[in-house]
Amino acid sequence: MFAPSVSAGLIPAASLAGYRDGQVYIRNSMHVPLAPHAVRDAMPVFFEMLEQEEDAAVRVALGHFIFVYIHPYMDGNGRMGRFLMNVMLAASGYPWTVIPVQRRDAYMAALEQASVQQNIAPFARFLGDWFGIRWRAGTWRGRRKGAKALRDCARCPRTTSRG
Repeated sequence: MFAPSVSAGLIPAASLAGYRDGQVYIRNSMHVPLAPHAVRDAMPVFFEMLEQEEDAAVRVALGHFIFVYIHPYMDGNGRMGRFLMNVMLAASGYPWTVIPVQRRDAYMAALEQASVQQNIAPFARFLGDWFGIRWRAGTWRGRRKGAKALRDCARCPRTTSRG
């Protein structure tokens, strides 16, 4: 998965083990991920938050967003964030999903708004709308409740606070 980045000289192979030890920047984004020393403090809190969150929709939206906000690795954070999203979906009884290339710009814009403007509502709405589209298409039979919960997550105080 990361071999092309190593082969191209973008990252040393040693950077693939553990959390990153250098600052990273995201192409076409105003968001600057946490400093390397802060990642080691943030990740245990992140995992604790995931363990304590009972609502699957909130866990999916916050889990994906906070992981990519922290950006704990030198490379592959977006792929890992989408993988974690799918693990959380599957753990809650929902099927695996893929955000198609045609929706990438909307997905990235929603993540950018969550990261830079500290407004996760558009990202939660994007996920809920996408999952709702999949459900209406019959791909996720009987899962409309989850899409509604994810859209409702966009209005949830714990996801929209700026504190």
